[in-house]
Amino acid sequence: MTTNNTAVRIVTDSGCDLAPEVTAALGISVVPLSIRFGATEYTDRVDLSPEKFYAEMAANEQLPETAAPAPGAFANAFSELFDEGAETIICINLSEALSATAQAARTAASTLDGADVRIIDSKSVTVGQGTIVLRAGEAARRGASADEIVASTIGLRERVHVFGVLDTLDNLKKGGRIGGAQALLGSMLSIKPCIDISSGEVEEAGRQRTRKKALAWLASQIPDGAENIAVGHGMASDIDAFVAQVTAPVDRVSLIGPVVGTHGGAGVIGVSFTSPA
Repeated sequence: MTTNNTAVRIVTDSGCDLAPEVTAALGISVVPLSIRFGATEYTDRVDLSPEKFYAEMAANEQLPETAAPAPGAFANAFSELFDEGAETIICINLSEALSATAQAARTAASTLDGADVRIIDSKSVTVGQGTIVLRAGEAARRGASADEIVASTIGLRERVHVFGVLDTLDNLKKGGRIGGAQALLGSMLSIKPCIDISSGEVEEAGRQRTRKKALAWLASQIPDGAENIAVGHGMASDIDAFVAQVTAPVDRVSLIGPVVGTHGGAGVIGVSFTSPA
């Protein structure tokens, strides 16, 4: 049985890439996005595991498409928690610069008259979003008030950084999420792209000639005194070698799910951390 504060409940979306047992332990509700391969539509983490997703993507020439949850999915999640006794719901979503998920949650909240639902743009993705959600869930379990959790969440998101190394820019380009990394396209065949998603948008962060050099660069982005270090990857065969390069303790290593994996591609490795206060 969870011991979290039932007066304040945390909701997020499946872009956070948190393991089900982690969210269940903290009483965090996760609303899944959907992924479509051609005419076949899957619900993230319900009938499409990360492992199955990467296998499907390797077998399909066409890039899969992701879709934000319908507002009704959020409305149902909110209503269930209010029925369980929640007084306030704090919903922390994928970066609004990259997804319409937060807007779907906001639309859902507007249909619940008088309900105290607070929507927060994490301005992050995958393991970075996951860290923000985890800290909020832990605060709720400790009995923090809704105002306290909102304030701490907004403060934390400004200190959470996310960097990544891609094997290819093809997925970002085809999916229209290339953002500020557009300049990398001219040399996309000869480099391993390094990106910064700390602002919630994709920005160019560097260019390395080899995968080995790119991963060394990625490890070097973690400053002394960083906290909440988390690593995510898209079935990368060299993930253990990368984690061994990180000199600070790593809190968790997660598979990047379909929501971000669709755009990052197989082999993507990302790291998030909280900069020293």
